[in-house]
Formats: sequence, C-alpha cells, structure tokens
Amino acid sequence: MASSTISDKIRKQLAALPARPGVYIMRNAEGEVIYVGKAAKLKDRVRSYFGSPRGMEPKTRALREQIDDFEYIVVGNAGEALILEATLIKRHQPFFNIRLKDDKRYPYLKVDLQNPWPRVYITRRIEKDGARYFGPYASAGSVRATLDLVKKLFPWRSCTKEITGKDPRPCLDYYIKRCIAPCTAYCTKEEYDEVIDQVLLFLEGKSDDVLRRLRKQMDDAAERMEYERAAMIRDQIKAVERTIERQMISTTKKEDMDVFGLARDGDQACVQVFFVRGTQMIGRDTFMLEGTRGESDAAVLASFLEQYYEGAQYIPKLVVVPVDPAEREEIATMLTEKRGANVEVRTPERGEKRRMVEMANENAKEALDVSRVKWLADHSKTTQALEQLREELSLPEIPHRIECYDNSNIQGTSAVSSMVVFIDGKPAPNQYRRFRVKTVEGANDFATMQEILRRRFRRAAGGLGTKDSGLSDVGPSSPGPLSPAGGEGERATQSLVLGTKSSDRSSDKSSEDAWELPDLVIIDGGKGQLSAAVQVMRELGVYQIPTVGLAKRFEEIFVPDEDEPIVLPRGSEGLYLVQRIRDEAHRFAITFHRQVRAKGAVQSALDTIPGIGPKRKKALLRKFGSVKAIREAEVEEIASTVGFTRALAEKVKAQV
Repeated sequence: MASSTISDKIRKQLAALPARPGVYIMRNAEGEVIYVGKAAKLKDRVRSYFGSPRGMEPKTRALREQIDDFEYIVVGNAGEALILEATLIKRHQPFFNIRLKDDKRYPYLKVDLQNPWPRVYITRRIEKDGARYFGPYASAGSVRATLDLVKKLFPWRSCTKEITGKDPRPCLDYYIKRCIAPCTAYCTKEEYDEVIDQVLLFLEGKSDDVLRRLRKQMDDAAERMEYERAAMIRDQIKAVERTIERQMISTTKKEDMDVFGLARDGDQACVQVFFVRGTQMIGRDTFMLEGTRGESDAAVLASFLEQYYEGAQYIPKLVVVPVDPAEREEIATMLTEKRGANVEVRTPERGEKRRMVEMANENAKEALDVSRVKWLADHSKTTQALEQLREELSLPEIPHRIECYDNSNIQGTSAVSSMVVFIDGKPAPNQYRRFRVKTVEGANDFATMQEILRRRFRRAAGGLGTKDSGLSDVGPSSPGPLSPAGGEGERATQSLVLGTKSSDRSSDKSSEDAWELPDLVIIDGGKGQLSAAVQVMRELGVYQIPTVGLAKRFEEIFVPDEDEPIVLPRGSEGLYLVQRIRDEAHRFAITFHRQVRAKGAVQSALDTIPGIGPKRKKALLRKFGSVKAIREAEVEEIASTVGFTRALAEKVKAQV
C-alpha cells in the first residue's frame, strides 16, 4: 500500500479477518516480508494498521505506507502465536521487526547419545534424535571456546571412526590424556559412559556433582592400587577446580537462572546473557540486534527473549531482566510450556540479582562499543561504505571528510548543536565542534540548524568561486548539490578559517583553527531540515558542497530538489556508516546539552540570591560540590565557608 488509500484487495482481506489469536505477515509491493506480528485477536490488531495515521508512531506510519498485501495464520492461543512469530522473524528477517543480527542459525554443542560411543561436536541443526543440545551460542568462536574447554577437562573421543575395540594402537589423544581409547578397548563401555555423564553435568553447570564423582573414582582407583589412574583423575580434578575458580561467584544462594543486560545505540542493540548455575556463572554470551530504533527497551527485550528461547534447548527456572519486557506474562507462559515446569521472569530492584543485571548491562555496553570500533577499524568495510555512498549519492569522488549536524533541546531550553567529523570513514574527535544557539528563541529546529550552518560556512564564500580556489561561481544555474563544481579533488584541499577558540569550542570568533571543507554534509532530519540547510548554503555561496538529510523513521536519505528519497540497501556498509555518523552527532549533542542544563541549574539556584556573587558561589561549590549538597548542609556549615556570615548562610539555606 504505497499510499494511505486502502486497496479493494486489502479491504476484502480485512473484512475476512477472524477474531482469533494468530500471526500476521505484511508484504510490500515486491512481495518481500517487511513485518511479522502476533495478535490475541487478528481482526482488531491488523485493522489498526489501516485506520487513521494520526497518533501512529513514525515507524508504524512508515510500515503502513509500505504494505501492499498481508496474510495470517490462526493458532490456538497467545503462547503459540508468540513462538510462531519468533520463528517467522528469524526466517524472514523483516525490516520493520527487531531481529537478531545474524541471519544464519546459531551454533549448538551436540552430545550424540544415540551413538554407542558418544562424541561432542558443533552443529547448527537441531533434530529429534535423542541427542543432547546445549546453546544457542552467539558465534562460532564462543561455541568453539566451550568445546575446547570441555575437551581439555574430559577425555572423550573426537574421532569419527567406528569403534570396535580392535584397533592395534590408540591415537595421539590417548597419550596426551585427551581420550581413554575405546578404539583399543583400553576402557570399558561403563568407563566411557561415565566420561560422557561428566561432560553433560559440566555443561549443565553442575560442577559440584562432577567433582564429587571424580573424587570417588580417584579414591576407588587408589584402593585398587591403580596409582597411575588415580594420579590422572587427581590432575583432572585440579583442572576442573581451576576452571570453577575462574568463574565468577555470582550469588550466595544456589540459583538456576539466565541474567540479561541490554545496551542500545541508534538502530542497534546488544544483549549480554550470564548463565548462572548453582553459585557460579558458568558462561556468558553476546547477541546483536538490528531494527531497534523507535522501540522501547521493553519491546526490544521482549522480541529478543522470544527469538532467543524459541531455539534454546535449555530454559532455567528464573529469567532475570533489566526492565519488564512487553507481554511479560505471555513470555513467562511460553517459557513454562517449553520447559515443562514453572519459569519466572523477574526484574530485580535491589540485591545480588540487581548487581548482576547492572554488570550484564555494563558488559553489553562494552560489547556494543567494541563492535562499533571493530567495524570502524576494518579498512575494507569503511572503504566499501564510502564507495557505496559515492555511487548512491552521485558524489564526484569518495567523500574524504564528512560532517554531520544535530540539534538538542528540551522544549526549546538550553538549545545546543553539534558537528561531528569523520575522515575516511573514521571519527575525528579532535575536530568535533559544539555550538550554543544564540539567536533562536524556543524549539525551532529549522532556524537553529540555519544559525549553526551560517556560523560554520560564513567565511567560506570569500574563498569559493575565486580564482585561487579553483572552484566555479555558484548561482541559479550552478550544478546540483551532488554534482562536481570544480576540478577533481580540488574541493577537498580547500581550507577556511572558522571562529572557534581552542579554549571555548562553542564560540565562533576568529582564531587560527583552519577547518577543511567537507566533501559531504549530513543533516540529522528529513525534508524540512534539509530545505532549511540548503537555503543557508545557497545564501553563503557554498551550494556546491553535497548536502543531504537523513531521516530517522526509515533511514531515508533526502537529496535537494528530489521528491523521492534514497534508501540504501538494508544491511549495507553504506547505511551502517551513515547511521554511525548520525548517532555520533546525536550522542555528542546530547552530552553537551546535559552539561549546559546542569550548569544552568547551578546558576539559576545560586545567582538569584542577593549577596551571592561569583566568588562566593565558587567558594560554596568548591566546598560542597553541588547545589544538592548545599541544600542538605546545616546553616553553620554554610556560614563557615570563606566570605560568608550566618545571615547570608540563612538566605542561602532558605532559597536553594
């Protein structure tokens, strides 16, 4: 449905919708699945997409505009709808859904118990074959690390040969104590099964049971005077104990739980999970999600839990989360049915569990930062992203310097703007600039953006279009904003002197700072913000610098004088780069805005008190640290501050 008009086909489909629970699948004009949702009543939920767009969230409105067809699947109850929705999201990876980042199946550890001589190995396919599966793991690296650890601790066979017990000699694994050689009948079937039982107990997190069984085996071997075997088991016990010591002690009470942490950055999110069994955290893993922009933390977490546990082979008694997920009761019911016993989804507010959640949140944030840094450090990816931007935006050359601008205010107060700079696809923090808005009153993003761009580019007009610059004059008949205006590579070498003193980055008075002209300007916003920006660029005679607007709702790139936006391919390196740049500008603006607000709060609380000048205010803040601490202090403490009397201290106490 490319427009807001509902087609006859959709009207007939809406009329036929049943008032039963189920899952609905939205498709665009190309037949691609763009959204999968669940509903307690399909009739009510699906119809809501085709009502008045007023009051709809931007993401829902953008989805509505793309719907060309839909289908639905009726299920028995809300729990079945939850499971089916998660399965379909993982299969189709719809653009408008929150989705686990990797399209492939996640890896598992498999113990093939249907085999007389079981092995442990990695698989991505789960079958009903009597085997035990552990996972999912977030990556092949994490599952291999677990497999290597298990192999070091327990001597199971890693070969795929048929075991007859008649081989003339064992392989090297036997001599380095990594296998007990069933191939040569050096062990009995019972002894080998005991090794596999220990593997299963360890993977389940039951390390205490493993140690208890190993100690009994060691004692039995010693009583039979099999001292070499007893020594081998002793070494194995020490290895297991060292492994347990490295695992973090998570709780004083024995628990069986998964603890989740969440961190978000723009359109991406990261979930960290701690696997706690007994009193130890036996492992952890990290999962990346896409399509989270515009969604609440509760919705992001709910979607992750549905997709994660849809394929999980083990579900603990307790699931600990940082915020209450959307449809919490339905998720708990789904997990209970899947586990076959009661599962609680809990959001702790204090105590050990809250401490673990905060630790998981911190680890999730670190993992998200590392993911961003790794991507930016990958030269091939940034080169590919820049080349894609050049091609999609019809730039004259690969953009060496990209500048992005964003505004931040709360209901028009403490308005600030930010400029971030990326050089060759990588951030250049030493060239970031912050601006206090000086001439605009109230919340007017268009006027604010125009003020900042005037201050940024007002000195460029004298250098562009002159004989020395090598760039042609700009007028009504000049090339478009994404077309070359001069010789290749010449624009990138131009500099202009802008007013930012190194001691005050929010000032724009003349200084010796020379800023290179950008090859691409990105405005955080849609058509309106872009039009306001282009108006200033034309006024200042720098219209030949390519300028685009990046809309948040659907990651659309708007180009001047073009009706239709450019939509970069989903999952492309070019889209990821512009998202990173825009999110960095937003982060930088928000950080500065908080600083300005905090400073304003201090000024407003103390500057209105008669008799409190800059020196006395400074003395108070040096002694107490904050207005809150001043408010909580006794009159005598304030009066003892240098330059204060009791009468003045009483004034301060009464007015802060």
